[in-house]
Amino acid sequence: MGRWRPPAEGSTAIITRAGFERLRAELDELWRVRRPAVVKALAEAAAEGDRSENAEYTYRKKQLGEIDRRVRYLSKRLEVLKVPEGRPADVKAVF
Repeated sequence: MGRWRPPAEGSTAIITRAGFERLRAELDELWRVRRPAVVKALAEAAAEGDRSENAEYTYRKKQLGEIDRRVRYLSKRLEVLKVPEGRPADVKAVF
């Protein structure tokens, strides 16, 4: 018997309106506020000279990578999330 398992069934990612708005606000803040500030600081650190011994440059590159990774995740996630409109048909069931 091998380790292969069939792929899991696709499920709908459901989120509240408040949670969706919070994720969208985080994405907007990362993209419009934090990323430009880090890019500017990175450019300033790169202008200081030798990058191999420049701790500020290394830190900013890692910080930019973390921001870009989170932006990619949020962008992909927001596309598949579903915000329910209205109440469920069976109000006694937990969804």
